[in-house]
Amino acid sequence: MRGCPPAAVLVLCGLCWAANAEIFTSIGQMTDLIYTEKELVQSLKEYIRAEESKLAAVKSWAKKLDVLTRASTSDPEGFLAHPVNAYKLMKRLNTEWSELESLVLQDPSDAGVRYNAELTVDDCFDMGKTAYNEVDYYHSVLWMQQALKQMDAGEEAVVSKADVLDYLSYSVYQMGDLPRAIELTRRLVAIDPGHQRAGGNLRYFEKLLSAELTEKDQSQQEPMSEQPITLGTYKRPRDYLPERETYEALCRGEGVKMTIKRQSRMFCRYQDRNRNPRLLLKPMLEEDEWDSPHIVRYLNALSDEEIEKIKELAKPRLARATVRDPKTGVLTVANYRVSKSAWLEGEEDPVIDRVNQRIEDVTGLSVATAELLQVANYGVGGQYEPHFDFSRRPFDSNLKVDGNRLATYLNYMSDVEAGGATVFPDFGAAIWPRKGTAVFWYNLFRSGEGDYRTRHAACPVLVGSKWVSNKWIHERGQEFRRPCGPSEVD
Repeated sequence: MRGCPPAAVLVLCGLCWAANAEIFTSIGQMTDLIYTEKELVQSLKEYIRAEESKLAAVKSWAKKLDVLTRASTSDPEGFLAHPVNAYKLMKRLNTEWSELESLVLQDPSDAGVRYNAELTVDDCFDMGKTAYNEVDYYHSVLWMQQALKQMDAGEEAVVSKADVLDYLSYSVYQMGDLPRAIELTRRLVAIDPGHQRAGGNLRYFEKLLSAELTEKDQSQQEPMSEQPITLGTYKRPRDYLPERETYEALCRGEGVKMTIKRQSRMFCRYQDRNRNPRLLLKPMLEEDEWDSPHIVRYLNALSDEEIEKIKELAKPRLARATVRDPKTGVLTVANYRVSKSAWLEGEEDPVIDRVNQRIEDVTGLSVATAELLQVANYGVGGQYEPHFDFSRRPFDSNLKVDGNRLATYLNYMSDVEAGGATVFPDFGAAIWPRKGTAVFWYNLFRSGEGDYRTRHAACPVLVGSKWVSNKWIHERGQEFRRPCGPSEVD
């Protein structure tokens, strides 16, 4: 963090050079140097005060970060489980540290470290700007409106209100709300009359609105709505996901179709899978989660020790989860699947072998042709949008050997404080993570055709860290365990 030499130091160096270069024989000339030295001392004091001020700022920032890192390192997963903590960590590493290096940043939290993990005006602005750059004006409006709301409430910020209004007004215009865009732009002009774009945008918006009113044979516009811009103010644009609204509603806990009548058909039982020797003394407790398609949950499917061992084996290998491109069949990353995963073989550790055997015992299906145990970790915001576990593409090479994915066995290896449910938009089911339990369902009918009702999703993790392990069981080897049939029945 080296800067240019202060003026006092430059003058001092020049003076020393001059003194060494000449021999003064006149006291009259030398008396002037006394006053020069006095000025140098004053400049040096000012330089010291400036450096002390910078150092005080750095010390304050270091003290704050010391407290924060001690809290975060004592329980890294617990700390990062809160989305605001995770967001602010990324923000510090990407922007604030580089700004501190140049000694320009004055920490906005000088009053002390805040542990309530709230988003500031600047945080909301950054989120809104990110959405804006992604041409997602719907969410940009919501974030900029929140930033403006907190700013109007008196919260201080680095970003100016003019910048917030600039992004907000244009995003509102993109949502088709010209009257409100005009009102917001007028506020912007009142704050910053010389704004580079505001005047031109205002004239353009007013011209468009005038043309609309003329076309409707109206002499004046309707009064502006005084309602704040909130979720529901504007209709969200449709995207590539047909069941977007249903999927997100289920993730919020809304629209779940577990009626009282359906609930009455749900039972629990001890499962020994036709008196399997390994389940006779300790049968698995099985609960119905849904009737059709039949989804069950197994309690005490994994012990805490087994969970920790699986996580220990998986952590060094975790890599961004991939999906198969529907056109080429090539594995690639995608925005709709945000998680990291690793694959574990049974031979690696007795725990993995034991878990595989338990899955075979409790489901009654062979795992000889099943895929390796996949361990996945969903951090804050981690999700997997609606998808099928079974393949609908005939070019998948593994189908020729092991057949399609007959069934899914999903171990929950953590509780999730908020979010992270497994939801089925087709029939309105939501299954919430419970550490140590597992859920199981068939992806194919007995006829071998895919059950399209099993399209499901992993909801975004809002608070917490979601750990799961999946076992996808294939068709081959199940001929006598789950005989096929001509009809499409469960």
